[in-house]
Amino acid sequence: MKKRKSGISQKFTIGMKKKLVVLFVLALLAFVGLGVRLILITKNNGEEYEKQVLSQQQYDSTTLPFRRGEILDANGTILAYSEKVYNVILDAKLLLRSDKYLEPTIRALVKEFGLDSGEIRQYLAEHPTSQYYILAKKLPYDEIKNFQDMITPGMEGYDANIQGVWFESSYIRKYPNGSLACDVIGFTSGDNNGMYGLEEYYNNTLSGTMGREYGYLDEDSNLERTTIPATDGDNIITTIDGNLQNIVERHLQEFNDTYANNFREGNGANNVGCIMMDVNTGEILAMASYPKFDLNDPRNKSALIGMPAVDEKGNKVKGESVFDSGVYITEEMLSDFTDEQLYQNYNALWKNFCISDTYEPGSVAKPFTVATGIESGSITGNEVYNCKGFLEVGGWEIKCHNTYGDGAVSVQRGIEISCNVAMMYIAQATGVSTFTKFQKDFGFGLKSNIDLAGEARTEGLTYKASDMTSTDLATNSFGQGFNIDMIEGITGFCALINGGYYYEPHVVKRIVSSSGATIKNVEPRVLRQVISQSTSDKIVEFCNTVVSGPNGTGKTARPAGYMIGGKTGTAQTLPRGNRQYVVSFMGYAPADDPEIAIYVVVDRPNTRYQDDAKFATRIVRAVLTEALPYLNYPMTEPLSEKEQAELEELREKMITSAVATTEEGEETTEEGTEETTEETQTEEETTEEETQQSSIWETFDVDQSTGYYIDPNTGDYIDPSSGHAFGGDDLPDFSGENTDSSIFESVENGGN
Repeated sequence: MKKRKSGISQKFTIGMKKKLVVLFVLALLAFVGLGVRLILITKNNGEEYEKQVLSQQQYDSTTLPFRRGEILDANGTILAYSEKVYNVILDAKLLLRSDKYLEPTIRALVKEFGLDSGEIRQYLAEHPTSQYYILAKKLPYDEIKNFQDMITPGMEGYDANIQGVWFESSYIRKYPNGSLACDVIGFTSGDNNGMYGLEEYYNNTLSGTMGREYGYLDEDSNLERTTIPATDGDNIITTIDGNLQNIVERHLQEFNDTYANNFREGNGANNVGCIMMDVNTGEILAMASYPKFDLNDPRNKSALIGMPAVDEKGNKVKGESVFDSGVYITEEMLSDFTDEQLYQNYNALWKNFCISDTYEPGSVAKPFTVATGIESGSITGNEVYNCKGFLEVGGWEIKCHNTYGDGAVSVQRGIEISCNVAMMYIAQATGVSTFTKFQKDFGFGLKSNIDLAGEARTEGLTYKASDMTSTDLATNSFGQGFNIDMIEGITGFCALINGGYYYEPHVVKRIVSSSGATIKNVEPRVLRQVISQSTSDKIVEFCNTVVSGPNGTGKTARPAGYMIGGKTGTAQTLPRGNRQYVVSFMGYAPADDPEIAIYVVVDRPNTRYQDDAKFATRIVRAVLTEALPYLNYPMTEPLSEKEQAELEELREKMITSAVATTEEGEETTEEGTEETTEETQTEEETTEEETQQSSIWETFDVDQSTGYYIDPNTGDYIDPSSGHAFGGDDLPDFSGENTDSSIFESVENGGN
């Protein structure tokens, strides 16, 4: 039995060995065959496969850029758009696969793009395995078209020996109107993100979604591509009327041209701002400030020259004395700026003065004081107060604009001649609690929530009832001791004159897709009714006399052929007594049914004597003289011969400006502007002198050389247009309108 089992086991083992040998030989032959096949593939078809692999690498997960949405004005004019551009990319590894590709490719690059062949050869020698190198950046399609044809099979001019070059697409932002509406629009950074204005506020709306292109090899080793297209951003239609915007900016530029380097080196004022607004919807029709900048070149240093300088922390650089408005940037100073200081000064240039800077409003706040008194029932509007030139409040003698007193002053006349004392009496009757409540209702101390980036926070810049003293109440009544910004001021003012309805201001009225479909309509939004229709009507009646009344402080704001209403403002800055002022005019048209509001603020005009609201009223007059006919408002007032001549000259100037192409033509236009301004000033001053009220100082002797009255007791000169007194050494060199100067000279700390 044992021998039998042993024989069977031995026989089975030998058979297995034979089979294993056969299998091993077969496997070895198979591996040898595969090895030979791989060698043949590498030798005969390696270049083809390498090209396919490289092609797969080139297109694997390629990002496709989106087109940023357009910004258009209310008339459909494009204010901002994105243009597709291309980077020229060199793939050195692909190019150097064969010597036959080198020379044709370099010759084509030099011919089409003007590149340096030596630099290309040097790069190829130093980086033979590189697959991404930018040869040229941001070229428009017209500049790459010929080369694109050279590398595209089937196109005329195709050359199969041009290899290793491809185009990477992207978009750049373009602003076809340069600096027009720069504060409103904003601009984009290098990574296509919005900065300032609408570009920043609506960044998510304007931005689209990146696309992607994937590449892979199919079963036949052919390159297949799958593309997920980019989604373009949505377009925004603004409420800005480009024609009105152009009118406003042109007159702000004229103001600067007139007053730049006048009393000191620098711009015509620290800042000048203008807002035009639809009274009944909250739509912003125009918004501009000076200085401005080119949206296509926002970092051009020349735009900084003449501005007040700021330091590395963004704080204004102070002058040598309190009487200096600041230190103003010169071309020489720019080279000494650190990077941080240069950046901070750019920020000061780019921010929108109309929404970002705060100031004491001055006497434009007086209609709000009167409206508060009437609406709360604290006064009827028929009261008459006695102005002695000051009012003692809280132990302080708080002065009026006319230190000799205005005598009996009704509520209406208190607005017309801008009497501080009348406002203080009204505020006393109203009381702290009611006064501060209505300030908040009018939006003071609150953000307006306008759809622009950079709006200032004014919370804490107005008083709480618990913190307001009787002195604070008195100074607040005529616009001193609290701060607002321009958008707060005009939004609240619209509520004063439209029946009491406070609309949220907005700059965008519609959002549409890239295909033109409307995504969202921005409808007017009433947040609250602040005052009644009857109170609003009373305020319009009072404010009309500021322009139409015989002693109105805003007569110089009336455009030729139209009657408007409004209120002037002159606010002294801190520290008190520094002779630095913010002057303004807040008005509306038509006078009988307000529909368009306008607010102009001039921050520290470049002149020795700044407390003159005519710096603002003349801008208002110039803007509305063009804007109201453009808006198809019929004239309501007869034209004088001088006004007819002025309008004719304006028409001729506009025609000349449109066709002027030579420097001589431009100089002629500027001279005409200056002559018109001088003539208008003379007419305005004469008209004011002829209509002054009877006051005690009119019994004083007149200085024949200046036309000013002389106080026999003090020797002070008295402005005949207002009764404002100046020391003998402080005599202005022009006849100014100081009728609403909010000077609180007796209180060292003002209302703060």
